[in-house]
Amino acid sequence: MSDATVVNTAPTTPSPDAVPDFRKRGRFWMRAAIVVLILWVLLPIWLLIVNTLSSPEQVNGFPKSFFPSFDMGSLSFFLEFQGVVRAMMNSAIVAGLTMLMSILLGAPAGYALSRFDFRGKESFRLLVMMTRAFPLPLLALPLAIMFIRTGLDDSLFGLALVHTTLALPFAVLITFSLFSGIPLELEEAAWTLGCTRIGAFRKVVWPLIMPGIAASAVFAFVISWNEVFAASVLTIQNRTLTAFLLQSLDVSPMPLKFAGGFVLILPALIFIFLVRKYLFAMWGIANR
Repeated sequence: MSDATVVNTAPTTPSPDAVPDFRKRGRFWMRAAIVVLILWVLLPIWLLIVNTLSSPEQVNGFPKSFFPSFDMGSLSFFLEFQGVVRAMMNSAIVAGLTMLMSILLGAPAGYALSRFDFRGKESFRLLVMMTRAFPLPLLALPLAIMFIRTGLDDSLFGLALVHTTLALPFAVLITFSLFSGIPLELEEAAWTLGCTRIGAFRKVVWPLIMPGIAASAVFAFVISWNEVFAASVLTIQNRTLTAFLLQSLDVSPMPLKFAGGFVLILPALIFIFLVRKYLFAMWGIANR
């Protein structure tokens, strides 16, 4: 009688040394992906800063330096270029109006969606999102005709209305999410202590929604400051900086292009830096 061969069919478990190696590889690839993402975002900004803070000769020369020479020639050439200062002021005015109108309209809408139940609530939320569903080039011709008929063509306020339409969905959704995260019981407790609805909102809710208001303001400002299509179509004399640079892009020298790009991203970076503590509070990150 031959000996029977015994086959072990029990599942094999990885050795204790294999699990740490697998986790190390996972952490390595995750860190590598983070580094690549950081370089993808920051490297163009750094190169833009280098060329902006270099002389026009260095910008047009070769080879390029990876560090700025802190020569203000390109930036001075940009600021002295005819029409640039006025375009920057127009951009600041339009972005400020957009930020203000987005907060004044978006915060009450977010509060109403969070605190009240009414007929058509879900339809209203869908309509708010639908404002981002239609591409702006598709609406350019109807908007231009409507603005001409109403006298809003080539005006900063008319352009701010269009930018507010673009930024309003973000403001509504951000404030709606924030109001939904604040328990209604906090307001009810303030009511029982003698506060009116407005008083409870001002003393209890308002300090808690400041991070959301700051985030809404950041999004509205950045959207308006960087928007170019509506500014190019709806304005002629009162062009914003993006529309002005686009108009003269093909005939502009390289120092003007680099300095213009730097000025376009600088206000957004400064604004985000100033409100960073509110953004960190909204994301649950301690600001140390």
